[in-house]
Amino acid sequence: MAGVGVGALTRAYLLRNDYRFYPTYPHGWVTHLSLGLVAAFLGAVAVPALAAREFTAVTFLALAAQQFREVRSAERESLAALEANERVPRGADYVEGIARVFEARNYLAMLTALVTSAVTHWVGLAPGLLAGGAALLLTGGLRRGRQVGDIAVVRPAGLRFERTLLHVGDVMIMAVGLREARDYLLQHGRGVVLEPRDPSARATLATLGQRQAIAHDAAAAVGLRKDFGTPEYTPLVRVDLDTGKAGLVIVPINPDPEAVVEAVRQVPLLESARRRLLGGGR
Repeated sequence: MAGVGVGALTRAYLLRNDYRFYPTYPHGWVTHLSLGLVAAFLGAVAVPALAAREFTAVTFLALAAQQFREVRSAERESLAALEANERVPRGADYVEGIARVFEARNYLAMLTALVTSAVTHWVGLAPGLLAGGAALLLTGGLRRGRQVGDIAVVRPAGLRFERTLLHVGDVMIMAVGLREARDYLLQHGRGVVLEPRDPSARATLATLGQRQAIAHDAAAAVGLRKDFGTPEYTPLVRVDLDTGKAGLVIVPINPDPEAVVEAVRQVPLLESARRRLLGGGR
């Protein structure tokens, strides 16, 4: 039972609800906590079953792995179905990244339960709980992956127009034809410039998936003055091909430029968007 408790606690510890409000509560929590309890139970019973030469336990672990792959597919399909109603979609790369995270966290709950159960079975309850606590702390380091602020210098920048071309700092964003829209953007819009720290970071920021994730998370964090049918107020991230700098324009509900900058810094780096160039740093 020690393994089940520590494994379930691991899944609860890794389940975090933030400004993106995903997973939603309470139903999203119930789903993931229930699957985490199942994963913890399977990890905990594996060691005693194998010690008793009940090799059918391996079959249950294989079935669990299949079930957790289904979790990934269900998360992907659920988020993809919601994309059409998002004012700023997450993008396929972000959706796939979220699905991978929820699958992997069930495996982490199973692994923590397995470690706790193994040490408890062969050494004792107290050492088992200590080993489980250590495993839980190690998995806690996975709650926060790398973020945009780790690979780029993020700072506020002013908006300006050259005729009808909107610029954030030195980065050209888009053409805006209506004078009313230009005036509204200059009055309510905020700009952010992202300067990559090395060539690999420059390549990462240039990917469409990472830029879409930045636009989505920034809108989720500071709100958005936009309705359907007003595409000129959609957050956009564009890259200057000469310098590699990226520029974001957004019309936020929270007008504080530092809030917008902090929201961009905290955007997670997507696994599918990460690039590492030869000789280009980390």
